[in-house]
Amino acid sequence: MNIAAKPASKPASAMHDLGRRAAAFPGLPGMAIREWHGVVEFPVHHVRGGTSTGLVLSDKLAPADPALREELLRHLMGVPLTGTRAGNKQLTGLGRVVPTGNKVFFAEIETGSDGKPVLVSTLAQLAADKSAIDWSVNCGNMSAALPFWALDTGLVERSGDGDFTLDIRNTNTGVTAASRISFKHGLAENAVIPGVDGAWPGVDLFLNQPVGSKTGKLLPTGNAVDRIEGVEVSCVDVAVPMVIARASDFGRDVHDRIETFDADKPLMEKLRAVWTQAGLRMGLKKRNGEPMTADEIANSETIPKVCLVGAPNGDGNITGRYFTPQAGHRSMAVSGGCCLAAATLVPGTVAFDVARSVARLGAAFSEVKVGIENPAGVLDAVIEARLGGVGVEIAKAAYKRSAQILLSGHVPLYHASASLRATLIGQAQALAQTQATA
Repeated sequence: MNIAAKPASKPASAMHDLGRRAAAFPGLPGMAIREWHGVVEFPVHHVRGGTSTGLVLSDKLAPADPALREELLRHLMGVPLTGTRAGNKQLTGLGRVVPTGNKVFFAEIETGSDGKPVLVSTLAQLAADKSAIDWSVNCGNMSAALPFWALDTGLVERSGDGDFTLDIRNTNTGVTAASRISFKHGLAENAVIPGVDGAWPGVDLFLNQPVGSKTGKLLPTGNAVDRIEGVEVSCVDVAVPMVIARASDFGRDVHDRIETFDADKPLMEKLRAVWTQAGLRMGLKKRNGEPMTADEIANSETIPKVCLVGAPNGDGNITGRYFTPQAGHRSMAVSGGCCLAAATLVPGTVAFDVARSVARLGAAFSEVKVGIENPAGVLDAVIEARLGGVGVEIAKAAYKRSAQILLSGHVPLYHASASLRATLIGQAQALAQTQATA
């Protein structure tokens, strides 16, 4: 049976009505699971958030079964269905080879305790050359696209000009961010950010209570500094767990081009050894709560992050070269930027000692702006914190990003398994029936 099919013989209005039968989005009635010439097609939003790109999918339309959900992602992004394939260029999907172009959000709108809408997000991080999918962390850059997705789909509405706000609760980390978009004359006000050419619709994001996103602690090892593999490192968990070390301790100039770090195989091997041991000391866990093994940490695409730091050259307070950890980042991830900025406020950490001209904390909560020089420019992060009786207390981390909806449409799943195909068609039929009786 065809679901929201689009026969060429039918007029556009008829195709529109068929799409509406199983539509998940009030504002986009044609965005439904459908079948065309025997191929099931899945609706997607291809987006840019900050310096990352990827997809936003309706959680309601995606399979509930984890294995089928991951199969769907592999088809959409063009990664191997099983095992690994070195050198895969993702020509059959929408991924962009680099980690920052291989992110997918599942999203849905729920009603919060205050009666206001809350966007619930779950991030999947893919890698071009492997079938394994990482569900460990959030992406602050991609999160910037989520309120635009919510507006585009009609799942939330705004009333005229002024500030539009929407809370975003991330299931990977448990952290809730408040987003804010300012509208003037019906258009979102633009923002310019490092790493992206030109001015694009801007969004402010505020991470509430970001400490201990994966470990429950600001300093997961209990120390401001640890010595691992003969190198001083600071393990800090604000928005994301990260290992911070001086670039000079690895024989590198922090101001070198990031591509030279990726090409330095001895360096990457040493970094892997450090982040693996650091991850074990931090007590990093898998999504099911089980401790990660050394092998799992060494091959992780997401945690812990790594940042090599040094003194600033320009207007920033510190310079960073950030790793995902498997590859160097061409700018600075905002979650990692928030973590590094927070670390500059914690006495005794590597970042605290390296940073220059960062305002010191007092007993009352205050906002401290930290500029992080990176390959794309300067990332500004604002940390709201104070120095309390038990040490540094962090209430919020904030940053500005720009975002775009690059396209919304359907991706044909040419090689979907029989189980995935049957599940998607069944869900579309069930949704259409529910809407018909509503």
